[in-house]
Amino acid sequence: MPLVGVVMGSKSDEPVMQGAIDVLNELGIEHEVRLISAHRTPEKARQYGQSARERGLQVIIAGAGAAAHLPGVMASWTTLPVIGVPLSGTELRGVDALYSIVQMPSGVPVACVAINGARNAAYLAAEILGLKDEKIRKAYEEYRKKLAGG
Repeated sequence: MPLVGVVMGSKSDEPVMQGAIDVLNELGIEHEVRLISAHRTPEKARQYGQSARERGLQVIIAGAGAAAHLPGVMASWTTLPVIGVPLSGTELRGVDALYSIVQMPSGVPVACVAINGARNAAYLAAEILGLKDEKIRKAYEEYRKKLAGG
């Protein structure tokens, strides 16, 4: 059963969001990947967010560029942790997406990683899941040991 939902607004977001998918695969974290546009398919976004918990998801990683409403829309439809990945792709190189994600209203939080930081979004998801899942915690700790050269 997938624990993490990786959601992106369009196929053009896939090259960056692939980083999150790669990390989740490396750490052995079950996940699902969906293309859902907050603007073009709002009903699909609502259904995904509302059903996420009952389908077993524990974290959602949402990547979007420009106005970057997708992470906020996901957060509006679920109380699961949502990690937003601001994507570059406009003349503003992702700053517009970053501002959109970090300006969520009080009470509807979205965690935010760096512009194009999909890999870090997956590592953050691993940290969250590792609070209760020892296998994931150990896989992430092993990664960190390798990162430190030990």
